[in-house]
Amino acid sequence: MAISRPEGRAAVSARKAFLLRLDPAVWAELERLAQGELRSVNAQIEFLLRDALAERGIVPKRALPDKPEDMGEDL
Repeated sequence: MAISRPEGRAAVSARKAFLLRLDPAVWAELERLAQGELRSVNAQIEFLLRDALAERGIVPKRALPDKPEDMGEDL
């Protein structure tokens, strides 16, 4: 049975899901930062992790673009 998805949406399995246990104070600060930058907490965590990797000279490649406009094509 095929699962239909809205056009332009990546499959849920395209991103790695995992459980992360955090100190409640750390979670509260992540929520505060995320709200201030208009991001979800999940997006804020990914932003901070990518920033920390970049500071160490590591730039991970994206497996799949999240949106069609991320492919660099003009429509």
